Amino acid sequence: MNRDVEQNLPAGWATTTIGGLVGADGEFVDGDWVESKDQDPNGDVRLIQLADVGDGKYLDKSSRFLTSEKAEQLRCTFLEKGDVLIARMPDPLGRACIFQGDSKKSVTVVDVCIVRTGRFGANHRWLVWFVNAPDFRSRVAGLQSGSTRKRISRGNLATILLPVPPLKEQLRIADEIEKQFTRLDAAVTALKRVQANLKRYRAAVLKAACEGRLVPTEAELARREGRSYEPASELLKRILADRRSRWEAAQLTKGRTSKPIYKRPSDPVLENLYELPRGWDWSTLGAVAEIKLGKMLSPKAYEEGLVQLPYLRNENVRWGHIDFDDVKLMGFKQGELERYQLQPNDLVVCEGGEAGRCAVYEGESGAYMYQKALHRVRIFGAAPSPYFIQFCFRHFVLSGKVIPRPSETTIQHLPLEEMERLPVPIPPIKEQDRIVSEVERRLSIRDELETQVIANVKRAERLRQAILKDAFEGKLAPQDPNDEPASALLERIRALKETSKSDSVDGKRMLKAAKS
Repeated sequence: MNRDVEQNLPAGWATTTIGGLVGADGEFVDGDWVESKDQDPNGDVRLIQLADVGDGKYLDKSSRFLTSEKAEQLRCTFLEKGDVLIARMPDPLGRACIFQGDSKKSVTVVDVCIVRTGRFGANHRWLVWFVNAPDFRSRVAGLQSGSTRKRISRGNLATILLPVPPLKEQLRIADEIEKQFTRLDAAVTALKRVQANLKRYRAAVLKAACEGRLVPTEAELARREGRSYEPASELLKRILADRRSRWEAAQLTKGRTSKPIYKRPSDPVLENLYELPRGWDWSTLGAVAEIKLGKMLSPKAYEEGLVQLPYLRNENVRWGHIDFDDVKLMGFKQGELERYQLQPNDLVVCEGGEAGRCAVYEGESGAYMYQKALHRVRIFGAAPSPYFIQFCFRHFVLSGKVIPRPSETTIQHLPLEEMERLPVPIPPIKEQDRIVSEVERRLSIRDELETQVIANVKRAERLRQAILKDAFEGKLAPQDPNDEPASALLERIRALKETSKSDSVDGKRMLKAAKS
């Protein structure tokens, strides 16, 4: 704290360091150096870790122990319920909480600082809130050291000046902070509950869309209006006929002398799939679309004579949109341009990572290429809608159905053969259009609400920091001119320390005299 701030302290306040708040019967020490070899899973002493120290909250996460004999041998400092624990390593650096006690005797690791102000010292609740306040945290950051793992030494912590209110005001400040934070926490909990409900709502919309329950089916509308309609089975017949015609035309273009055998796309495996409404039908993705993997990136991609063009990677494809902000260049031969270029309405699907994550490309024809980590799904003709297929992928991936979710230890992949066999539900054309419009309408409203929720959660965090800032500028809790000033508290702490030190010296002298 600089001199300007010291001069602007509220009436009755004073400045000191953490050490200046600790009484004669208190502690301001680091935890203990307890190595792995010193620990015992069956020990009767709990070893509190950095992971147990939350930002204002004791987390009680770890499960490390040692024996009482080893703790005594290492001359460990035993914790007391109510001790202030300050983490000297991230994250965040300098966070503090109050130790809530344990069923076992407890000590802590060397990278946790123990503050125990004693019977006549400062209030622990007030101290924890101050240590977690923005001003103190910024000064901790200015004193950190270390190139890879940042830390702050207890010696540096001991140099930071604190604005200290009278003891009674410390209690009022702590009470007011906790009252306001309780309200904020309740508001944030409600916001996160809304966020979770919005996530479930999105999943429900996608599920209903893919199962034919989001809009009236074409079969139902045709029945009501007394007209006919083309079911998906007829649409699929046309798609398959068009697919074969395209293949045969390509063979003629290639000028083959022997007639190759047309490979009919495989039928979908209907086992474990849900029942579709009237007028719908199951197909495979390979039956209704051409699927190709992109070009593999290699050192040869930068050789002279190649056309350097922007290409999309796995990282560029988000759910429902493509991020063009971080696009790199790759070299392509003239003969590769048509094979690897993207056209409007191409569905771009991640092969790995979050396998199945996809978006419809809406850019210019041939403006972007794509890498091997992506599949390009190009629909045969005008149907089915790539946007409808995109919604199906999202439902299949996020629900873990059809496309299994990867485990925490494996990376899920969608190889080309599996992509071609993937089952997809096909509604009648007009129904697809209605489904796509309704999904986009509902998800647009949902996304707008989620944006507001996220903004309010961030606003709550800013308000939390503002409350702490006001608290330590004397603007949060009322001040009472009848309170004993902080200077008297600090002087009493200092005097008791001196008396204790003098008594200790006198005791040593008496002991020495008795021995002589």
